[in-house]
Amino acid sequence: MKLFHSQRPASLVLAVLLAAFPALLPAADAPSSASSAVQLQPQEQNGITYLSGGIGLDESEAFKQIEGYNLHMTFSTGTLNEYLSNVDVVIQAADGRALLSLNQVGPIVYVKLPAGKYSIIASQKGQEKRGTVDLTGTSVGTVNLHWSDAP
Repeated sequence: MKLFHSQRPASLVLAVLLAAFPALLPAADAPSSASSAVQLQPQEQNGITYLSGGIGLDESEAFKQIEGYNLHMTFSTGTLNEYLSNVDVVIQAADGRALLSLNQVGPIVYVKLPAGKYSIIASQKGQEKRGTVDLTGTSVGTVNLHWSDAP
């Protein structure tokens, strides 16, 4: 049996293969493995824009890159402060008017609101939690609502 032995350098063989199969090349505009491929989709209700999500590491990391939302809410449960989703949320203006009513959101919700004082009423499995926030200027208000493990 006679084996064929090429005198061509390996770099030439690699160049030919890459030219024949460009899919083997990394795309210049493709996100690196360090960046999140998750695209959070803004929603709107009553002229108010919001984002909801944060389930999984990719989504929670994507929220860290988001700017322009002046109310950041997170929902958690238990002694380990685990993220909690499927929360119903109502955001009320200072006069008690419901501005935003969201069903089954979280564990992270970002909202764009005008400056003002707001009440947040959140419920999960029949348990209600409340918070307030005063948004002024370019500040970001943070509301963290926590449920215990007990019903």
